[in-house]
Amino acid sequence: MSTAWRNWAGTEAAVATGVSRPRHLEELSSAVRAAAQAGGTVRARGSGHSFTAVAAAHDLALDLTNWTGVVSADQDSGLVTVRAGTTLRELNAELDRLGLAMTNLGDIDAQTIAGAISTGTHGTGARFGGMATQVAALQLVLADGSVTTCSADERPELFAAARVGLGALGVISTVTLRTEPSFVLEAQERPEPLEEVLAALEENCATNDHFEFYWFPYGRYALTKRNNRLPAGTSPRPLSRARRFVEYRLMENTAFGTLCRVGRAVPGLVAPLNRLSSSALSTRSYSDVSHRVFATNRNVRFVESEYAVPRAALGEVLAELRARVPRLADPVMFPAEIRVAAADDIWLSTAYQRDSAYIAVHQFVGMPYREYFDLFESVAGAVGGRPHWGKMHSLDAATLRERYPRFDDFVALRAELDPAGTFSNPYLDRVLGKAAEKP
Repeated sequence: MSTAWRNWAGTEAAVATGVSRPRHLEELSSAVRAAAQAGGTVRARGSGHSFTAVAAAHDLALDLTNWTGVVSADQDSGLVTVRAGTTLRELNAELDRLGLAMTNLGDIDAQTIAGAISTGTHGTGARFGGMATQVAALQLVLADGSVTTCSADERPELFAAARVGLGALGVISTVTLRTEPSFVLEAQERPEPLEEVLAALEENCATNDHFEFYWFPYGRYALTKRNNRLPAGTSPRPLSRARRFVEYRLMENTAFGTLCRVGRAVPGLVAPLNRLSSSALSTRSYSDVSHRVFATNRNVRFVESEYAVPRAALGEVLAELRARVPRLADPVMFPAEIRVAAADDIWLSTAYQRDSAYIAVHQFVGMPYREYFDLFESVAGAVGGRPHWGKMHSLDAATLRERYPRFDDFVALRAELDPAGTFSNPYLDRVLGKAAEKP
C-alpha cells in the first residue's frame, strides 16, 4: 500500500508514514485512536481532486477506497446514507437505480462525497446552495476515536461547522443526504457574444434553474450553459453516442488538449488559439437524467483557483479581469467559469449568509499561472472574495478570519474537539491557524 500521494493536477504531493485502509467503522475508529495516542496526525485521502494540500497526510493516511457504498435509502423521505469514501460517480449510479437524484451537482463527479462537501463543492443555480446544503446528517469519528452524529437537531453547532469542515473536526464516516425523485434536465449549450451574456446575466440566472458561462480571455464569445428541469415523466432525449464522442471526447478533450499543448510550446499563439476555441464552439440541445447533464469528463489537466464574490460584485470583478488579463506577461490558455449559488448558513461555506457568484480561473498544466492567479486573487479580494477550500489560493487564517463571520466559532470548536491537532496538516495550519492557537 503506497504511502506516497499526489493530487490529480500534480500541484501537491506528500508521503505518509503509514496508510490504513479500513473496511469497518471499528477499524476506522481504532486507526484514529491509535494515531492520536501515539501523538501523530491523521488525514483522510479522497480522490485527489483538490488543487490544495487539504488532504495531504504526513503521518497516518486513511485510504477510504474500501469504505464505500449506500448504507440505507428511504425512497419516501429521500434520505440516503452513504459511506464517506463513495465517489459522486458511484453515488449517482446507485441513486439512479433507486429512482433518486441529488438536487444539484458540480461538473466533476470523481470526488468522494466526504471530500466534496468538506471543501465546499458546488454547482450553479441562483436558487440552489452548494452540495453541503443537501446534507441532513453526518457521522464523525472524533480525535479520541469516539463516534458521534450531528444534524440540525442533534449537535446543531457541530453540524453547522462540519458540513464544510475541511476534515479539521473529525473523519467523516457516513453522510446522510436529502435526495429527491430522479428528474430529467434539458441542456442548452451555445456560444453567445460576451457583451450580450453580461447584459442579460441577472435575467439568465433568474429564469434558468442552472445557468453558467465560460469566458475566453481573448475571444468575443462566451459558452453559455442552461440546464432546466423538465416535467416528471418526461423521457430523456440524449445526444447520440456518435455526437457525444465527437463533441466531448474529440473536441472538448482531444482537440482542445492539442491546442493547449501548442500554446504551451509557442506562447505567442495562445491568444489566437483562445479566440479560435471560442469561435469554434458548437450549439447543443439535449436532455438526460440529471447527473449525466451536470457532470462532464475532464481529461485535459489544468490548475485552478476559484473565489466566491457577492453576487452584486460579479460585474465589477469581471470588468477588472477583462481589462487586465490580456496585459499579463504570460498568456492564459483556459477559459474562466462563472457560476452562481444561493446563500446558506454553513459556517465555512463560501456562500455563508450571501448570494454568491463563483469565478474559477484555470491554466493548462505546465504553463505559467502565478501572475494570473495573483491578479485574480487581488481583484476578488477587493470585494471580500472567499477562496474555494479545494482550489489554489494564498490566504491565511488572519485574512480568512475577516471574511467569515463564524470563523472564530469554528476555530474554537476545533480546539474543543481536537486540542492536540490530530487532524492537522500544513494546509490547515495556514488557513485555520495551528490547532493550539486561540483566536
